[in-house]
Amino acid sequence: MERRSLMAVEKAVRRRDPQRRIEEIAAATERIIAQRGIEGLTHRAVAEEADVPLGATTYHFATKDDLITAALSRAVDRYGVYLDDWVAQRPVLSCEHLVILLTDVLLGCFGPQRDQQVTEFELYLAALRRPALRPIADQYSEHTVRALAHYTDPVTAAAAAAAMNGLTLRGLAGTTAPDRTDVEAVLRRVLTPNPALP
Repeated sequence: MERRSLMAVEKAVRRRDPQRRIEEIAAATERIIAQRGIEGLTHRAVAEEADVPLGATTYHFATKDDLITAALSRAVDRYGVYLDDWVAQRPVLSCEHLVILLTDVLLGCFGPQRDQQVTEFELYLAALRRPALRPIADQYSEHTVRALAHYTDPVTAAAAAAAMNGLTLRGLAGTTAPDRTDVEAVLRRVLTPNPALP
């Protein structure tokens, strides 16, 4: 009985706090995409996952694309915070240390973080057919380039970001993920300064 009362109070608080409800619906959208993919995303599934009435999802997010936009925005914001923290903890890195640490990050994408990475890539790739998502999707690359430019020049940072994106997609969509030797070789080639350049 006490648990039911607590749940009723919680639902009443959520109704009075629209921003909290919006966040819960967006988080539930990410979980549904993780479980079923974008094809399996529906307002009804999100409402059940968020434990809110169906009308609450359609009130705050009129279309499926609105739900996808909210989920992609959350993922991009989370990624930006992660990178800012990553750089803050490593203010100075040699090229070789950067290669090793970035390889660790990429290999984690194929292991314990695979499900999260698949969800984020699916959201990112949704921009292929939804032009309204492209400015948000652009922020993924912008965050990565900004972080890498802390350690190298902007052009090299952009090249490394593109290489990492390709390696990650290949590892998630292919039959086998690249191993440490492969990843390090690509990143070392991209990140090693060319002595012939000024």
